[in-house]
Amino acid sequence: MTWLLAVVLLVVAAAGLLRWRRPAWYWLTFGVTLAVLRVLVRYGSVMDACGLTVPPARWRLRLARLTHREMPGPRAPRILRVRPTRTGLVLRLGLRPGQDAFDVAASTDRLRHSFAMYGVTSRELRSGVVELRMTGYDVLKRVQMPAVTDPAPMRIPVALREDGAVHYRDFRAIPHGLTIGATESGKSVYLRNLVTELAPRDVALVGIDCKQGVELFPLARRFSALADNPDTAADLLDALVNHMEGVYQIIRAHQGVASAVPDAEIAADIWDLPEDLRPVPIVVLVDEVAELALYASSADEKRRNRIITSLVRLAQLGRAAGVYLEICGQRFGSELGKGITMLRAQLTGRTAHRVNDETSANMAFGDIAPDAVLAAISIPADAHGVAISGDSTGGWSRIRAPYTSLRKAVNVCNRHAERTPDLPELEPFRPDLPHLKPVPAPAVEKSATAA
Repeated sequence: MTWLLAVVLLVVAAAGLLRWRRPAWYWLTFGVTLAVLRVLVRYGSVMDACGLTVPPARWRLRLARLTHREMPGPRAPRILRVRPTRTGLVLRLGLRPGQDAFDVAASTDRLRHSFAMYGVTSRELRSGVVELRMTGYDVLKRVQMPAVTDPAPMRIPVALREDGAVHYRDFRAIPHGLTIGATESGKSVYLRNLVTELAPRDVALVGIDCKQGVELFPLARRFSALADNPDTAADLLDALVNHMEGVYQIIRAHQGVASAVPDAEIAADIWDLPEDLRPVPIVVLVDEVAELALYASSADEKRRNRIITSLVRLAQLGRAAGVYLEICGQRFGSELGKGITMLRAQLTGRTAHRVNDETSANMAFGDIAPDAVLAAISIPADAHGVAISGDSTGGWSRIRAPYTSLRKAVNVCNRHAERTPDLPELEPFRPDLPHLKPVPAPAVEKSATAA
């Protein structure tokens, strides 16, 4: 008994230490088993207490009366599947007649307390089926991205959501995005992480960094074009517009609308073209967009109008030509002048890090997800990298990108420098850098974590 007691105490101490220092390890070793048992044992009483049950069917009551059996009690949603994950549990429920997915979503906070989980989110998969994603610990405190993610070519894993799922920047589904955030909010790290994930892929990177290039020029060996001042940026954007028009000519030449051409061979964008004819997609990264919109003289105003016009044209027409925009800034509103709100309307993907005022959050989410405004302004100052991500559907989620140091981003870009495509229209803007041998990949990559 003494040895048994010592072993039990040792296991309890180890579990407590893991839960304090390594919550992810605790979850995989002890937490997931305890959570599954807790959910299965408490399920019926919890659903009844949360008002997520319905009276039994009339035929059950009638059968109980005829057979003189005990009357059946209220019926909870059916458990279709319980799936443990590396961060929590996924519970799939089948709703009973008369139940609504909104009732489940409204009870997520009570379910979180009742099942002793860190967080619970709900989404409707299809009519009558609801999925509850439960997290066992604060996954955003120390971000650990999974080793294997979706291999789609333009679907980039950039962050981790609060429900434990990977947050992707899907350029084909959401071609243009806006990222805002105050100083030291994690906006630059988010952009750096995006470049790091894009570097190993067959894509051209174009950067506009009017802070004299301090953010993007260290990564220049992976960029096909870079601009570090508004004058160069205006010429670069004009070149991108010309490139876009040339791509449309390629698409038109391949369309072939004769009746003998199969429907699947009629091209509407670059992804409908054969691989040997498909132009390389371009991701345009703009850091601090306000520097492109501000002006102090009439000459600067002409340049500014030229820049905004080019950005609006790329946002409206660039998707089919494979030109995608990722615009970053501290503020992005009508005070930046004519055409800004038209540009913002084309930026479907919205990400807001910590902001200094509610107006800045309204600029990102006021027109698509009003609930996300309160979430954005509630991000604490010490939560570097935490952000709210939303889109035009009105849905939003809290995310955090893994911390990516500038040295790591530089090494990744140098390692994949040979992937940088040569685009004739952008050749004048390609950074002139000495040739360096790519840095070999390390044998073991440590998992990125958020500070």
